[in-house]
Order: sequence, then structure tokens, then C-alpha cells
Amino acid sequence: MSVLKQSVDKPFLINVILLVIAGFFIFSSASLGLLARTEELFKDSTRNQIWLGLIGGGIALIVASYIDYKVWRKFSLPLFILSIIGLIIIFVPGIGFEYNGATRWIHIGPVSFQPSEIYKIFVVIFWASWLVHIKQKVATFKFGLLPFLVLTLISGALILSQPDTTTFGITVFATLGMYIVAGAKWRHVGTIIGIGIVGFLVLAMMKPYVMQRIHTMLDPTSDPYGSGYQIQQSMIAIGSGGVLGKGFGQSAQKFNFLPESNSDSIFAVAGEEFGLIGATLIILLYVSLALRGLKIATSVQDVFGRLTIVGIVILIVSGSFVNIASMLGLIPITGVPLVFMSKGGTALFIALFSVGIILSISKHQTQK
Repeated sequence: MSVLKQSVDKPFLINVILLVIAGFFIFSSASLGLLARTEELFKDSTRNQIWLGLIGGGIALIVASYIDYKVWRKFSLPLFILSIIGLIIIFVPGIGFEYNGATRWIHIGPVSFQPSEIYKIFVVIFWASWLVHIKQKVATFKFGLLPFLVLTLISGALILSQPDTTTFGITVFATLGMYIVAGAKWRHVGTIIGIGIVGFLVLAMMKPYVMQRIHTMLDPTSDPYGSGYQIQQSMIAIGSGGVLGKGFGQSAQKFNFLPESNSDSIFAVAGEEFGLIGATLIILLYVSLALRGLKIATSVQDVFGRLTIVGIVILIVSGSFVNIASMLGLIPITGVPLVFMSKGGTALFIALFSVGIILSISKHQTQK
């Protein structure tokens, strides 16, 4: 006999809390490197991280955990459309903000946020709603493969224009995972993978920065003071940490050496200060989050809830592992943040909000 849980999944919540606490300490230490360069940017990023990310995100988590998750299905289409509008108005002069050659942020007065982070969660909710709506038709071309390709085309047109290749890839990965879980034909999945490979090759030829990043990954020493600088400094930081690390706050690379020390390169700072053991524990926390999240998904009878969890878990974990892998030189350098740790109030807010949705769904899982 199975019974319905009446409280949120505590192991999953504890896992997230541990990641957030670890992330705050690592972010605080890594931000000292930014303070050494410019006090104004340090204040702005820290204020945004605390108020929008930690405090705002914490409130969003609590609120979302109390809201019946089925409400999100009811409003999935208007929320998806609003998130698309957010990606479009990035390109309106005076609203969109360009940084390091990418237009990914919106500035309205003192408030700034990244629309692609909002888009990722709402495209997952919308896609889960669609997959539930079509039911067994998911295995057909008209209701399964074709809508997936259209959704991918929309995501690509909006996100690649920023440009943000990695966020686009993570979004596709999450929606594809949901599509497979919902019952997609493997022939259709193979078609998607084939189109993806061809599309990536075309993108690499059309976008010089993509090809440059691939070349830098294969040979980081080819341009040590240019495209290969960040990965080399990252490897120096991680390598110098050894097994036990230099200790909290003792990273040397974050000062004037490691680019984006509290953002893209934050895992390198963690590796330098906490060593192999600390870096491994961080990775294990993300693995544990993924396993526990998927366990919740398998225990939920409602298909919409199950698919939503799968999509959110893939977004969080794949994005985090992409960041870690790029810092280890396993894949090309990306601008994707390490979830719960990297600078980015919007990213942390949405991540905690997404966790709240999972916690709400977890109340409906069954226990034997």
C-alpha cells in the first residue's frame, strides 16, 4: 500500500542548502579578487548576489514549495510567451546590456537580470505541459518530433543571437531528456542528435568564437596570453591546490590572474582553496542532487510533475557540470555559471525558485 507524502523531500532540500552554503563561502572568497580590481563592481555583484540571489531566491523557494505545482501547468503558455518577450527586448536599445561581447542582460533602473535564465525554467514547464497534453501522440512526428524541432528553433533564434551557445545547448539537452522520458521514438531521438551534430558543425563554421574555443581546448598553449589564458590560469589554480588546498580565502590566482574569478572560474578558486578533496565533495553534492531529484521523479505518479522535475534537474546539473568540465579543460570554455555558486543573482534566484517547484512536487510522491 502506498501513501502520499505531506511534507517536502528533506534530503533533497538539505542537499540544496549545503550547495548554497558552500557556494556563498566560495563566492565570498572569489569576490575578493574582484575587489582588488574595482570596488564598484565588487559592491554591485555582491549586493545582487545577496539580495536577489540569496534572499530573493530563498523567498522564492519557500513560496514555490507551498504553491500547488499544477498551477504552473495552467499558466505554462502565457509564462512561456512572457519569457520569449524577455529574450526579445534584450535587443531594444537602452534596455539590453552588453558585456564581454554578449547581450544577455536587461537593465531597468538599478535592477538587472538575465532573461535566458527565466526562459529556461518556463520552457521546461511549457514543454512538460505539452507532453502531458499529447499523451501517447508523443511518439508521432506531428505531435512529438515536429513540436520539439519548432521549440528548439525558437530557442536557437533567441538565445544564439545574444550569443549564448552553451545556454542554448543546455536548454535543448533538458527538453530532449524530457522528450525521451515522455516516450519519444528512438528513431526521432536519433534524428534530433543527427540534426544537432550538423547544426553544431555549421555553427562552428559560421561563428569564429566557437571554432576558436574548440581549438583552445585542444591546444591551450597555442595562445597563452589570449584565448588560452583563462584555461591555463584555471589549471594552475586547481593544480596548486593539491589534495587539501591552500585554505579558505588563500587563493592567489583570483588576484589579477584568473578571469571572472567569482563567476565562470569560481570552481578553479574552490579547487585552489579546498584542493582535490573539496572539489570532489562539490561534484558529489551535484551528483547527489541529481540522483535524489530523479528518485523523486520516479515516485511521482503525475506525469507533468515527473517531467518537470526531470527538466529542472537536467538544467541545474548539466549546467554545473559544463562549468566544471570547462575549468578542467575537458570541454571548451563557456560562460555558464556554476549553479548555486557563481555570481549571478538571476541565476541563483531562478535555481532556488526551481528547487521550490521540485519540493512542491515532492509532496505528491508516493511511499511504500
